[in-house]
Amino acid sequence: MDDRGGSFVAVRRISQGLERGNTCHSTSAEVVAGSAAWLGRGLSCVCAQRRESDARPSFDLTPAQVLLVCQKVSDVPMFLAELLMEECLQRLQSRIDVPYDSSIPGHQEALRALWNVSFPEEQLRGLISEQWKEMGWQGKDPSTDFRGGGFISLENLLFFARNFPKSFRDLLRKQEGDRSVWEYPFAVAGVNITFMLVQMLDLEAVKPRTLVGATFLKFLAENESAFDLLYCITFKLMDHQWLAMRASYMDFNAVMKSTRRQLEEELLLEDITRLEELPSYKLLSR
Repeated sequence: MDDRGGSFVAVRRISQGLERGNTCHSTSAEVVAGSAAWLGRGLSCVCAQRRESDARPSFDLTPAQVLLVCQKVSDVPMFLAELLMEECLQRLQSRIDVPYDSSIPGHQEALRALWNVSFPEEQLRGLISEQWKEMGWQGKDPSTDFRGGGFISLENLLFFARNFPKSFRDLLRKQEGDRSVWEYPFAVAGVNITFMLVQMLDLEAVKPRTLVGATFLKFLAENESAFDLLYCITFKLMDHQWLAMRASYMDFNAVMKSTRRQLEEELLLEDITRLEELPSYKLLSR
């Protein structure tokens, strides 16, 4: 989305595989820009289109209620569990608060690493390059797309690529299922997923105000990478929903809402003690 009021991108699907050549123009997908008015009901940045109807009920759980949800955390005393969850939440919130800054060498290296793990056979010509459109960024400078998700959205993509490389490649190259002629852009979808998870889990609040948010703290206290892992599950679930709904780019927001509802239901299932036990985790492959 640009600074003049926004333009969004959709990816036109031409063939099943990514047939790469020596130039960035020889891919099997075209990145097509359109005005915000044209695509206003279709693929857009969720972070730019929050609506009152998207809000979930807020219950303002008390600390005691939070602890009842999380009392199984390593079977430690409740006051220690509370301290542990508070510390884990603060660390995650510190990550969420970091904006992507193209002037920071560490951020530059992370962006290069994302390219290298995505397209190891093709050398990146620069951090600002038309090549980035191959991954599904809206323009030649990915830094403009991180505004909705911050640096953590880049970390999420890297975690996905390194821990579930097969699923990552399948989604990047749109290799599974009967795909739409007009597909969602991979990278922009990834930033949207980061933003959606932060909102769904109420991670910017001092304490959880929803049952889903409180439940997630249990997983976070057990696994410091819980947010990154849930991101991978969500991305794969979103694509699964996309195929099940036979969606095209105009349906992207509807697919995201469906994904969120399914994820909330799974997180609140009884007897789930680890994210790996969520039904949608089985969609992932390494």
